[in-house]
Amino acid sequence: MGKPYIIAAIPAYNEERTIARVIIETQKYVDKVIVCDDGSTDLTGEIAKRLGAEVIRHEKNIGYGGALSSLFKRAREINPDAMIVLDADLQHDPNDIPNLVSYILNGEADIVIGSRFLEKEATVPKYRKVGIKIITTLTKSSSYKEISDAQSGFRAYNRKAIHSIMPTEQGMGASTEILLKAKERGLKVIEVPVKINYNVEKPSTQNPIYHGLDVILSTVKHMSIRRPLLFYGVPGIISMLISLFFWVWTLQTFAATRQVITNVALMAVATTIAGLMLLTTAIILWVLVSIVREIR
Repeated sequence: MGKPYIIAAIPAYNEERTIARVIIETQKYVDKVIVCDDGSTDLTGEIAKRLGAEVIRHEKNIGYGGALSSLFKRAREINPDAMIVLDADLQHDPNDIPNLVSYILNGEADIVIGSRFLEKEATVPKYRKVGIKIITTLTKSSSYKEISDAQSGFRAYNRKAIHSIMPTEQGMGASTEILLKAKERGLKVIEVPVKINYNVEKPSTQNPIYHGLDVILSTVKHMSIRRPLLFYGVPGIISMLISLFFWVWTLQTFAATRQVITNVALMAVATTIAGLMLLTTAIILWVLVSIVREIR
């Protein structure tokens, strides 16, 4: 066997202050660096190209997931032994690349996640930690129970993972989407500790509240598609049971007094309608998902 071919994939948007250092330090450990310039209005793409990186240019800003999708498509064409994905703002330390990639090359995992929560001295801003924990908890319910950092963008992928997964989310929800798809395809995922640098030169361009909502909604969407009977069916059954309680209450009251308690009757009607809608949605989605899986 020859020397393994390793590429680095870097999504970047207006990172002219840091992209050069990230590329130069990353080139020490990989055979090729690919940068997706996601509609930058500064010199991000030009700097990357001058430093010998291959640059994929988006004419307008699509989002982190859109950049990842372009990088995955290019990786499929190149067909490397391993691909490492890291941020362009120096939050991730390129010196951690050999450690993450080693688990891929040794065949110990299909995807390796660099987790910021496995280091005892990790200093994550409180608002980030809370948001990431919420998102990770949601992701665990439908993917890997042992994951501690579902939002880490510092990851290594082997050839199987590259060809099995294609992100479709355009926003930050792509990180959790990848984990959900990896679980569905039976890929082995492990985590290794990494240190994250939050003292970067350029602050985040995305509102943390918008970021969090984007990821949570994306996660919920993918969970509902993958388990429609559980996601919609169970609440539908609960709603119907609640409606039964209110119907019995309404009928008993009417039998005793010949009067209808309006609020109770309205609750019975509302919960019945909600339950029927949820159960109908669960069945329709389950049938559609089953058809799609059979076609695949």
